[in-house]
Amino acid sequence: MKNKIKEIRGKKGITQGELARLTGLSVGYICHLERGSRVNPSYNTMVIISKALNTDVAVIFEL
Repeated sequence: MKNKIKEIRGKKGITQGELARLTGLSVGYICHLERGSRVNPSYNTMVIISKALNTDVAVIFEL
């Protein structure tokens, strides 16, 4: 699944570490999602990330 986590995170000036802290996810997992080496996160994970980035799930994950 393609996503825009890195793009949106960068525009908001949030580091991977900050996003990890805001979501409770690991920096490694976020890194893998951004690079596309991890795909198909759970819907719950998508919601957690979208809330942390204050952006709709559909925008971030191109649903």
